[in-house]
Amino acid sequence: MTSGSAARRRSTRRTAALARAVEEGLIGPSSPVVGLLDVDGVLAAVDALDEAFRGPAPVQHTFAAKACGLVPVLRLLAEAGMGCEVASPGELEQALAAGFGYDRLVFDSPAKTVGELEFALAHGIAFNLDNFQEMARVDRLLAGRSAAGPIGLRVNPQVGAGAIGAMSTATATSKFGVALRDPGAVDAVIDAFARRPWLNRLHAHVGSQGCPLPLIAQGIRAAYELAERINERLGHRITGIDIGGGLPVNFEDEDDRPTYADHVAGLRDAVPGLFDGRYTLITEFGRSLLAKSGTIATVVEYTKSAGGRRIAVTHAGAQVATRTVFMPDAWPLRVGVFDASGRPKEGPTEIVDIAGPCCFAGDLTATGRELPVVEPGDVVALHDTGAYYFSSHFSYNSLPRPAVYGYRTGADGRVRFALVREAQSVREVVEESGLAQADALVALRAT
Repeated sequence: MTSGSAARRRSTRRTAALARAVEEGLIGPSSPVVGLLDVDGVLAAVDALDEAFRGPAPVQHTFAAKACGLVPVLRLLAEAGMGCEVASPGELEQALAAGFGYDRLVFDSPAKTVGELEFALAHGIAFNLDNFQEMARVDRLLAGRSAAGPIGLRVNPQVGAGAIGAMSTATATSKFGVALRDPGAVDAVIDAFARRPWLNRLHAHVGSQGCPLPLIAQGIRAAYELAERINERLGHRITGIDIGGGLPVNFEDEDDRPTYADHVAGLRDAVPGLFDGRYTLITEFGRSLLAKSGTIATVVEYTKSAGGRRIAVTHAGAQVATRTVFMPDAWPLRVGVFDASGRPKEGPTEIVDIAGPCCFAGDLTATGRELPVVEPGDVVALHDTGAYYFSSHFSYNSLPRPAVYGYRTGADGRVRFALVREAQSVREVVEESGLAQADALVALRAT
């Protein structure tokens, strides 16, 4: 199946799911915002990833939990054969709850505590060191013992930034890894491996959205060349290279581009030895596996005009689309408009801003878009929101987290839903804000 036909099928499933969600009341006056995830789309992305990397080199694909740390989503990916890359104690516990075994985890936090390192070492969890101080800490914890699981060192190839600076992790001053172009850094890394037989991986991640494939390949090539240099001196010390993730997502239209096959083709040209089977490859893709399969649907509460501009006020803003609201040029979203019955709207168009409910002027998920005429009661769909938008809730204005549902569409066109996360109640918001300690400061003042 071509990428184009897969995209069309995904679009058809999404349209059917939105209509069914309205019919079942998953989105409507009492549930004015909801997240929807296309299960078949996610599984198709996993299949495409597996197919692209098929070859003589052993590969462990891990999902970057930060992209969607919801346990049912993680369990789906575990059942599909993925591993999981985690970068915090919370993500680690979510991955374990989802059913990932210790041997299918990679722990990548740049700020691991002693307790977290002890846990990883005790359970044989693979992890990547971020710096020489962390390396010395592991020296003390191991005290001459062998490590039960793989341990790597993250290096920063310093190949430069992509179009989005905040998403670029291989700049000259990036906070991640050992900067290889700094004076003496390469020799220090080689010496570190020479002194520590438990070090057996290198890790490099150039960035994600906004990073072109040649830039990513350049960074991976730097890590590969360093691995070759270390192995030439020390024997087959490095057995695995963690090439990170970072495949950019196309937010302009429905098509999947670039594809995993495009990425692998570029890597084979730039780093052919990477795939000859001498190294286990570890990947950490996140956004690219889920983004195109997710939709945030929200009810239009009001429409108005200001300064000649039409504005549709919805219930989905910065609390769910944080990156889009604060960096709209870097994170634009496609928008669909559906009537109150969940059918796609057609006919005359207007230039309109799509606004959220947050109490600041910049809470806009789309600006100056030509869309079918939007009316109160309509449903606005924010497409390509399957990664980060569901799980990285921003609690501005104490807005509750929306419900998330996964869906599948049968051959007969019937859509079935499964609850992934319940909607947070207003009462739960209040409880999280310290309700049980309501009198604490008053009591302190009285003493």
